Amino acid sequence: QVQLVESGGGLVQPGGSLRLSCPAFGIIASSHTMAWYRQAPGKQREFVASITSSGGTNYGDSVKGRFTISRADIKYAVYLQMNSLKPEDTAVYYCAIPNLGYWGQGTQVTVSS
Repeated sequence: QVQLVESGGGLVQPGGSLRLSCPAFGIIASSHTMAWYRQAPGKQREFVASITSSGGTNYGDSVKGRFTISRADIKYAVYLQMNSLKPEDTAVYYCAIPNLGYWGQGTQVTVSS
């Protein structure tokens, strides 16, 4: 059974930082592109970032220059370092292996003073 388990969300003030983690269980995730998406209340799910098996990265326009995606293949994990957070970054963040249709349950990130 494949499981993606996000952690690291929470409440942070504007301008602060958070690091999300997502280990994958039941699959050799290092062979696949992994990604982060987010969904704010009342909005559609939005692409945040992705990283290929060879380390190539791609980012959504709203997070470029502030977020960094990385992976630790020995742990079959993907990470999202989020800096200079803004209130509009508030959302549930999901880890995914998009081409296989696997998604985690999400972790809440709230940016508020």
